[in-house]
Amino acid sequence: MDYWAFLQKNLFLVAITVVSGGMLIWPLLTRLFNPGKGISAQQLVHLINRRDAVVVDVGEAAEYAAGHIPNARHIPLAQLDARVKELERYKNRPIVLTCRTGSRCAGASATLHKHGFGEVFSLSGGVGAWEQATMPVEKGEGK
Repeated sequence: MDYWAFLQKNLFLVAITVVSGGMLIWPLLTRLFNPGKGISAQQLVHLINRRDAVVVDVGEAAEYAAGHIPNARHIPLAQLDARVKELERYKNRPIVLTCRTGSRCAGASATLHKHGFGEVFSLSGGVGAWEQATMPVEKGEGK
């Protein structure tokens, strides 16, 4: 069979196969290359209560104002590298990163690890998952 002819005649099917395969593999790849450990909303509550974890929201200003975890510090991902000194005093405590969906946390986690933060976690599903777990949310500008 001539594979090249098959590919040319069925380009659309091949493209769908490649895209759907990529979508299946994407969560695995993000877990492999994300240095921050994903935690649930309940695990975050335990970290806050038992180990005085610091929550850092790396979402954009509008997302943070629309709803964030109470007492979360707001440092947008684009500013994190420049503002990492604000977190230096918390190096001995767990740091939990969050944003609206949790998608920005991998980049933020890598930045904090680069600056010597050892215990960095990401809230799986972000603030959306926090809200689904019926946890409290603050709205408006914050810290």
